[in-house]
Amino acid sequence: MKLQNKLIKFFFFLSLYAGFGQDETVSITITPETAKDTISRHIYGHFAEHLGRCIYEGLYVGEENKIIPNTEGVRNDIIAALKELNIPNLRWPGGCFADTYHWKDGVGPKAERPTIVNRWWGGTTEDNSFGTHNFLNLCEVLDTEPYLSANVGSGTVQELIDWVQYTNHDGVSPMADWRRENGREKPWKVKYWGVGNETWGCGGNMTAEYYADIYRQYATFMPGWSGDTKIYRIASGASEDNYHWTETLMKNVPHQLMEAVALHDYAVFNWSAKGPSVNFDDEVYYKTMDQALNMEEYVTKHIEIMDKYDPDGNVDLFVDEWGGWYDAVPEVKKGVLFQQNTIRDVMIAGTVLNTFNNHARRVKMANLAQMVNVLQAVILTDEEKMILTPTYHVMNMYKVHQDALLLPSRIENNVEYRELPVISVSASKDDNGANHISLVNIDPKRSITVDIDVSGMDVDEVSASILTSEKLQDHNSFDNPDKVKPAVFKKFKLKKGILSVETPPYSLIVFKAN
Repeated sequence: MKLQNKLIKFFFFLSLYAGFGQDETVSITITPETAKDTISRHIYGHFAEHLGRCIYEGLYVGEENKIIPNTEGVRNDIIAALKELNIPNLRWPGGCFADTYHWKDGVGPKAERPTIVNRWWGGTTEDNSFGTHNFLNLCEVLDTEPYLSANVGSGTVQELIDWVQYTNHDGVSPMADWRRENGREKPWKVKYWGVGNETWGCGGNMTAEYYADIYRQYATFMPGWSGDTKIYRIASGASEDNYHWTETLMKNVPHQLMEAVALHDYAVFNWSAKGPSVNFDDEVYYKTMDQALNMEEYVTKHIEIMDKYDPDGNVDLFVDEWGGWYDAVPEVKKGVLFQQNTIRDVMIAGTVLNTFNNHARRVKMANLAQMVNVLQAVILTDEEKMILTPTYHVMNMYKVHQDALLLPSRIENNVEYRELPVISVSASKDDNGANHISLVNIDPKRSITVDIDVSGMDVDEVSASILTSEKLQDHNSFDNPDKVKPAVFKKFKLKKGILSVETPPYSLIVFKAN
């Protein structure tokens, strides 16, 4: 009898465990009546640094290359892929590299350009064949805004003034005349300028107070060379939760000298042992997502500080470096910071972009690190081959939010994976009246039922696409370039203003509702 009772209890608790989470329903309410902020298209920006095979052997193969079709040395297949994303801006030349880069070495006849040792990334020697003209002409081809990072760490105020003149001045001046001698008549009218990069670290190991004074000096001399082009001066901002840095800048720099403050955050749980990009286990996945989801806290608290000193919102927050960072793939030749891109990266990109969308009032730009062959890249290359990564597909699916009206949303009864919130969401309405909802389930095991109240959106018809795969570790390779790609999704129903969805584990879904 005792054995029978023990068995009854055992199977009772086993049934409870087996059914745990199956009946949980997450509720989301979207409130279009409270909408007032626009999601800046610049949140979907990119970053290309002279690092590993990002520029050379990645984006740029050289004008003399007869094997890989190119435009002024830039691969045509990459140009086509980036055009598909409608990329709004591109940041260059760094990163840490920017504070050892002297732009004048990269213009003029290529045979006369000096070489540079990339002391930050692998100690490689570069020939400066890809320079200001190449980059800004590429931005024109892509119809994207250039974002130039100026050298503050080892440069001078005059060097930056000259660069602004060279790129933006339409009259007679030594720099404008030199630009014309080098083959460019009209200025490019560069709007976005970073005043140093990570000045708390590789950009000079400065204190916040010291950098605030340096920034004031540089920012003072930047405007006035660009005609009707408004210069956006971007202060080198904090890393993660360094709130003192943001407070110091907001307090010590006159806001008329600063259009934006930057913020950097990578999904790294241990900088000395970041873990593999593909063969990671559940524990590494959890730790990575724990760090990635910290973006919500960081953005919220930095914005609170900015609101304290700038209640009118005149200074923007630019998260101009973000993404997943893992141990480099060792077998890739010259692959400094080269890593594969899996479904885990889909989870990072989806949740982080939802965060940026939902903070559209103050977050006006973000730059995924990086574009090609480095960190959470959207494109990987191997000689003449090119593939699109899972993160590329996220950016392509989420481009519907660019310059759309943010529709505020509220999540109730969110379930947890360990202590992490499982469901992430953002929503918007575009100029054509179409509503879009991006939904992410980061749980590695469970399907989660989500009920979305869309009764205020006047919805009659819904379609959706999903990005997921059989395993979290799945990725696209040169042998199997379409292993991970979006698919049509139909596991939902719309009834009486409630969109009920069964979200599979580690999945990203984008709905279009009219």
